[in-house]
Amino acid sequence: MKSPSNCHTPVIHPAYAVAIMTDTTPLFSFGIVADPQYADIAPRPEADRFYAESPRKLDAAIEVFNAHNLEFVVTLGDIIDRGWENFDAILACYDRLKHRSVLLPGNHDFAVAPEYLDKVHARLGMPAQWYDFAIGGVRFIVLDGNDVSTFAPPPGDPRRELAAQRLATLKQAGASNAQDWNGSFGPAQFAWLHDRLVAADAAGERAVLFCHYPLYPENSQNMWDTPETLDLLAAHPSAVAWFCGHNHVGNYGLRGGTHFVNFKGMVDTQDQNTFAIADVYADRIDIRGFGREGSRTLTF
Repeated sequence: MKSPSNCHTPVIHPAYAVAIMTDTTPLFSFGIVADPQYADIAPRPEADRFYAESPRKLDAAIEVFNAHNLEFVVTLGDIIDRGWENFDAILACYDRLKHRSVLLPGNHDFAVAPEYLDKVHARLGMPAQWYDFAIGGVRFIVLDGNDVSTFAPPPGDPRRELAAQRLATLKQAGASNAQDWNGSFGPAQFAWLHDRLVAADAAGERAVLFCHYPLYPENSQNMWDTPETLDLLAAHPSAVAWFCGHNHVGNYGLRGGTHFVNFKGMVDTQDQNTFAIADVYADRIDIRGFGREGSRTLTF
């Protein structure tokens, strides 16, 4: 079932003309994985976490991805559960992927020894802590919601003190997301995001944002700086979708012209998989869910 249309008039990129006429062939497609959270440790059935099963599930997802014509596959954070050494096994799965792999960090990816904290982004093959790229009139914005957190910055980094202040303020206000496993953007990243959305608006692009953390609907897993980020997205008609993980049960909401899709965690359940393929059209994104992941249409 299609979601309600947003409240602004869509800007149609010239390259979309043929797709609008046929409306059956996507402009392009990409794959989506959330929270493999691999570790070579015993499962926690009471929490529905089966860490060592994730390479098998990821292999199965990659087999499906390789059978499709995709521009890239994005993994929305928590590639590992803990331990620097566990990156080796799970990242080896991506060697079999025929498409570009876009990895971004989640909170668990920083559950490593302090000397490795400033090496996580490079280990994930990220060209920068945050960056963007464009395909066919769509700008993809890759974000790091761990920027200001109590766990990702190296010891002694001033962002840790800022994180402690933000968390204390939220706890004092009784906020449900006042949890030390959440994070937020620093001033530099927030200013950069503003600039990229301004540029996307001016170019008539759609902007799809990738972040580990959800923003909407309200949830205990949401980023600490959710109100400011929601206001920023609402001010830019280019911001059509926010794709995230972190909340393993999944979630969805539509706020203004932005679809917020929280994909389910791969690490959950002993043998059920979950991943998706997104087909991008001129007027929508069709999400095809596999396993536990649902399918939905995101209209612009």
